Amino acid sequence: MPLTKIGREKMECIPECRPELVTDLYQLTMAASYLEQNMSAPATFSLFIRAYPSNRNFFVAAGVEELLGFLENFRFQKEDLDYLDTLGIFKPEFLDYLGNMKFTGQVRAMPEGTIFFKDEPVLEVTAPIIEAQLVETLVINMINLSTMVATKAARCVNAARGRRLVDFALRRTQGIDAGLKVARSSFLAGFIGTSNVLAGKIYGIPVFGTMAHSYITSFPSEIEAFRAFAETFPQNTVLLVDTFDPIAGTKHAVKVAKELAEKGNQLRGVRLDSGDLVELSIKVREILDENGLRDVQIFASGGFDEFKIADVLNRGAKIDAFGVGTKMGVSADAPYFDMAYKLVQYDGRPVMKLSTGKVTYVGAKQVFRFFDPDGFIDHDTLGLKGENYPSAQTLLQTFMVSGKRVREPDDLQAVKMRFEKEFKRLPQQLKTLDAEKKLRVEISEELEKLQQEVKQQIIEKELGEG
Repeated sequence: MPLTKIGREKMECIPECRPELVTDLYQLTMAASYLEQNMSAPATFSLFIRAYPSNRNFFVAAGVEELLGFLENFRFQKEDLDYLDTLGIFKPEFLDYLGNMKFTGQVRAMPEGTIFFKDEPVLEVTAPIIEAQLVETLVINMINLSTMVATKAARCVNAARGRRLVDFALRRTQGIDAGLKVARSSFLAGFIGTSNVLAGKIYGIPVFGTMAHSYITSFPSEIEAFRAFAETFPQNTVLLVDTFDPIAGTKHAVKVAKELAEKGNQLRGVRLDSGDLVELSIKVREILDENGLRDVQIFASGGFDEFKIADVLNRGAKIDAFGVGTKMGVSADAPYFDMAYKLVQYDGRPVMKLSTGKVTYVGAKQVFRFFDPDGFIDHDTLGLKGENYPSAQTLLQTFMVSGKRVREPDDLQAVKMRFEKEFKRLPQQLKTLDAEKKLRVEISEELEKLQQEVKQQIIEKELGEG
């Protein structure tokens, strides 16, 4: 499905969301002043993450494709302008300008699924300054959440050591749109599917689901509930066995499995959702194996993230697949990234910010990746866009020129495969949950030289020093 259509479908599902007004008021006030001052020269903004949250040492790029779909269709509608007019702060000339404006800029970005590190621009926008300014909030909003969740999901996948993971986060994500982004981002980072039916429809992600405890308790007995479900879904029977007692529930599941087998069908799995999942999964596995049900999978859910997955597996849990919900969907231990979208060049002039702890690197840039002899990432170099390192991989690619895509949207399966390839090239010491090791990111000589020149110019002009 084309990404522009995805954007429209999401808008139909959430009609109150208009991308043109997904902005902060100060973006519009700055734009109005730019117009009045006849400032229309090209501006380049870099999007990057300033620092690693606790227990993070890499990021997974996500959200780019959907952002491009919105930018390509960026138009202020009459109702948008009518609303802005009611604020009583904008002149008619500015509103007329917005009514005729569309996004005409260039977007260079890391393809989704790319692994990147702090201070590296995951995306750069170059456009007339009003356009580049007005899309700032939208850009950060769309890339930050998707990248945050994809990064968390990648850590969960790594902790699972090849076991399958399904996104269960929808009911506790911060809104419908967030739930869709979580399903998509976790899938590209290695999850096999989602419980989110709308995400399945929009993105083509496999959907999974079994039953809730309410289903079991609505029947006179657990065994009757199991039999009823097996009758409705004889080829897709997964039974939740811990409503009353997991061991008794498993024994009931064994009876239903044998009844299914008599009719030529097979019990696919049992699910545990509470209790000591290590001890219970071991006992459940023993009961299943003793009854010749070695192919029946044990699925577990209930508060899982990378830390809990690693813990139960380290303690010997016999779990084949995990439902991963709230803690992944809200990235509970790192619920935001310090992501910034900063002006780095205007009208050909490199610019920077000198605020304490928030210094930015000047100019349009490129990220150059170098690999060791074994094919693992050795280090990255942050340099200027025009630099050239023949032995390096360049990470920022051109996706949009003059407001139009210059390459076909990436298929989500292709993004998933890209991430898998990227993650295999990440050194093992950077995959640990404690994140003690950090990848070396060097600053090129040309960028460092320009950085110091611009810094000195600012000091002399703004601070009267030098």
